[in-house]
Amino acid sequence: MANPIQEIIEKQVLSVAKAMEDKLDDEIASLEKLDEDDLEVLRERRLKQMKKMAEKKKRWMSLGHGEYSEIHSEKDFFSVVKASERVVCHFYRENWPCKVMDKHMSILAKQHIETRFVKIQAEKSPFLAERLKIVVLPTLALIKNTKVDDYVVGFNELGGKDDFSTEDLEERIARAQVIHYEGESSLKPKSTTQVRRNVRQSARSDSDSE
Repeated sequence: MANPIQEIIEKQVLSVAKAMEDKLDDEIASLEKLDEDDLEVLRERRLKQMKKMAEKKKRWMSLGHGEYSEIHSEKDFFSVVKASERVVCHFYRENWPCKVMDKHMSILAKQHIETRFVKIQAEKSPFLAERLKIVVLPTLALIKNTKVDDYVVGFNELGGKDDFSTEDLEERIARAQVIHYEGESSLKPKSTTQVRRNVRQSARSDSDSE
């Protein structure tokens, strides 16, 4: 039986690779006069890129990417940030605002498997809370290469209310470059132009495989 989480993760891996593949796709389209040997080189390059992405996906999954999980100790927090290049950590307590943040974090964890999404209870992590100056809850610590680059504190940057959208949070996190983001939310439906391009890409891919 198909695993729905696995299917979502596989779709998001393709989304993460989209910018890279689109660039190569445009390269191929603009060089229509290349001979067969040159085209074969480009195909080989694309296959290597896809293989590299598959290897990254496997590693991300082994580290717990693709799901929103809880860290139960401060020691585990340091293990997580050392293992993953990009981490979004929600410092929370059991209250309504933090539950709202949980909902959006769960969605983004599935959409952005290149980043680890976790949460830790602030009151049970006094050393971390003091060191990172966590005062308002919820607070998201946006971490790259083991260093906290930015924070999302409460809902002030999200409209000041608890009815902000997941896209709003996604765009805010993207400012810190902790997720791959090409200027349009991964949660929004694709335009007709994008769909047509994907169809063309699929057709070209089938042709290449032959």
